[in-house]
Amino acid sequence: MALFESMILLSLLAVVLLRLSRRLALPYPTILAAAGTAVAALPWAPHIAMDPKLALVLFIAPVLLDAGFDMPPRTLRRFWLPTVSLAVVAVIFTTAAVAWLGVAWAGMPLAAAIALGAIVAPPDAGAATAMLSRLNLPRRTVQVLTAESLLNDASALLIFGVAVRTAMAPDGLARTLPMLLLAVPGGILLGWVLGRLFVVLSRELRGTLSATLSQFAGVFGIWIIAESLHVSAILCVVSFAMTIAHVLPGETPPRDRVHAYSVWAAVVFISNVIAFLLVGLQSRTIVARLQGPQLEHALWFAGAALLVCIVVRFAWVMLYNVLLRTFRKSQPNPTPQQGLVVAWCGMRGLVTLATALGLPDNFPQRDLIVLTAFAVTVGTLVFQGTTLAWLVKYLRFDRDATLQADASKVRLALLDVAEATLQGETDEAAQRTREHYADARREAEAGHDPVTGTRMSELKRRGLQAKRKRLLEMRNKGEIEDDVFHLLENELDWSELAVTRPDDREIVEG
Repeated sequence: MALFESMILLSLLAVVLLRLSRRLALPYPTILAAAGTAVAALPWAPHIAMDPKLALVLFIAPVLLDAGFDMPPRTLRRFWLPTVSLAVVAVIFTTAAVAWLGVAWAGMPLAAAIALGAIVAPPDAGAATAMLSRLNLPRRTVQVLTAESLLNDASALLIFGVAVRTAMAPDGLARTLPMLLLAVPGGILLGWVLGRLFVVLSRELRGTLSATLSQFAGVFGIWIIAESLHVSAILCVVSFAMTIAHVLPGETPPRDRVHAYSVWAAVVFISNVIAFLLVGLQSRTIVARLQGPQLEHALWFAGAALLVCIVVRFAWVMLYNVLLRTFRKSQPNPTPQQGLVVAWCGMRGLVTLATALGLPDNFPQRDLIVLTAFAVTVGTLVFQGTTLAWLVKYLRFDRDATLQADASKVRLALLDVAEATLQGETDEAAQRTREHYADARREAEAGHDPVTGTRMSELKRRGLQAKRKRLLEMRNKGEIEDDVFHLLENELDWSELAVTRPDDREIVEG
């Protein structure tokens, strides 16, 4: 009951404060950090514990599924160099720097210090991209940050898993490294197999609430299956998400997709709410246990870890940009302004909080690690999150309209195939539909964003089906970027729902 009451209180606080987030151009996790800290500071706030394994699967699996679904392998291949630089190299450097701090300052065992480094290393790029999409920023920069949000979680969590097993068993490293050689490819293969099976199952559940329920059972179930088979649950979920993302867009009805996207957006949001609450409450308990010099030492250490995380990312990103401009002069390279924004997008979020909660209760110096994770998360969200919009505006980027331009070109191509479905149709409804397409063509040519009688609705549905088929072909052939695909897929979904009978828009129980 205490957890439920605290969640309600934090949710109400978040609703109130989120009204300010859009007005102040702040990432919503910044507001959740403030709300979680406020609730944890209340004198009557309860102490709530959670099973570490449950924390990992409950919070990490949905985040990985959400990131993997929106990040096709083609995009990773295109941006492989900056993605590896941010999601692997920067994570390793940050982990090593924080681990050194843990050993030298706090006297942590090496494996525990590496676990702390892996916990605080991955930025929550989603917190940045959610806000950057509303600001004037080069499209490529947003795409790179989105790609980073998938792989940095996976690389940090793999390091975290090895470090925890090593710290908890005398022969942990000797046993873990050989297992990792099988766990990584095994997790990828298992995710692909389960993804293909899920696609088959989803065909039988279209238009039902069971379809959404199966997604929840699927993402949590495959994590449990991967854990029981001793393969990487992290890579299994990522592989599963990428597999279904390749097939389902061409098979999922618009009503199912709109419904599923809404549900998953709410799930990721409430996961953030619960994670900030739980870690905030644990941090308050830790602070209450520490006294005098011990508390002062812990707070100074947490502040130093926060500074290290910010400085390492900033230094590496700027060095990476200098190296590119020095050794890759023949290709377009990121500008110093783009580098500054990427370096400043280092806000930590849900993954850092969830991995801190996932530490075993008897883990070496667990209290200090959890307190540091909370401090780094809140510190980066408040310090970097509140200044990111100001930085983007100060740098005065040229307006990047390539997404809108590409979308307009594709809209015109889709209108061509939709108009072709009217060939041979001469009745009044067909003529009105042609007029509708002509209006849409003028809007597309102007670069604007673009919805009944039964006969006209039938003709429109025929045109929409032709558009959707052509859009999928363009995506599968690599003729368009995936951000353009998802933008126009959403437009087609709502247009199709607008000419669908109310009974056909219903989601039935089973």
